Amino acid sequence: MARKPKGRRIDGVFLLDKPGGISSNGALQRVKRLYGAAKAGHTGALDPLATGMLPICLGEATKYSQFLLDSDKRYRTTARLGVRTDSSDADGQVIETKPVPNDLTRARIEALLEQHFSGEIEQVPSIYSALKLNGQPLYKLARQGVEVEVKPRRVRIHEIKLLDLRADELDLEVYCSKGTYIRSIVEDLGQMLGCGAHVGRLRRLETGPYREAMMMTLEQLQALAEPRDGDDQECIQARLDQVLLPPWTAVSSLPALELSADQAQALQCGQGCSALFEQRGQVRLFIAGTETFIGVGEVSDEGLLKPKRLMSTAPTD
Repeated sequence: MARKPKGRRIDGVFLLDKPGGISSNGALQRVKRLYGAAKAGHTGALDPLATGMLPICLGEATKYSQFLLDSDKRYRTTARLGVRTDSSDADGQVIETKPVPNDLTRARIEALLEQHFSGEIEQVPSIYSALKLNGQPLYKLARQGVEVEVKPRRVRIHEIKLLDLRADELDLEVYCSKGTYIRSIVEDLGQMLGCGAHVGRLRRLETGPYREAMMMTLEQLQALAEPRDGDDQECIQARLDQVLLPPWTAVSSLPALELSADQAQALQCGQGCSALFEQRGQVRLFIAGTETFIGVGEVSDEGLLKPKRLMSTAPTD
């Protein structure tokens, strides 16, 4: 007999404004405990130094976390010039210091950004990244002193802007594809400027369809979980649940396709759907005339719909 998971079933996406100084998993566990959720997962780790957008998927929403992992991201970072660290960020050990050029100008930096960091580029991820080698994160191997070869990978920079330039710092905003390492951009730019650089601050502003203004802090979530006069546990849970986004928002980039109740039931029972559809490719599936999301399907070139990732129809109690 399968063991019943601890916690309640709650399905949705919480957009956490992750604070600095805490790991993504540590932040995830705090959100999971506040919701009393049976199942939770985040959608792309941020380093302890980093803050900002960390979508937390609860319950059935975890089925669609890969769509957020694969989505484009937007970051704002402060690069500190003249100092290189072993991890390319402020949490690392200083390995080199050089004077910052006196003739550093916006025009020169913007020219470098345009020439080397726009469009499809090749970058070598930091040895302190969360990429895995034989099941081990690279940052753990690096801390153990294990030398490994990190192969370059191709990523796409949709937009990169110089926001501000100070004596020994510059601010960048980067809109990029999945797998882009902002630390690598800052490290490479510092080398091109001849003085080195590392990430002093990093904030993720956007993930896929989610925007900065939609985020909530741990403190705000904790305040919702605090008992108020006349509250019972159901009242607290309802208050917390109101700030969750529906699971389908994780796949809002896909076109919506409505099914009849009979078609939806057949699909959920594994019987397939014999109707032909004009839409092609992956789609969000809803029951017609309702807001009931049943999952993600794929319409073949012949117009046949097949299930890909469906919401569970199991009882919630």
